[in-house]
Amino acid sequence: MSVIRLIFSILLPPVGVFLTVGIGGAFWLNILLTLLGYLPGIIHAVWVIAKHDK
Repeated sequence: MSVIRLIFSILLPPVGVFLTVGIGGAFWLNILLTLLGYLPGIIHAVWVIAKHDK
């Protein structure tokens, strides 16, 4: 499942975060970061997924 979440985090960062933590603060922060710039959204999504998979 982690590979699928990473693929989604590159294509659509909020979807990768949603699949990892659901609708919460990290999800809304990722939407904001993605709207401000695509790259910050990707970085945040990968960070959330990596942090959650520890």
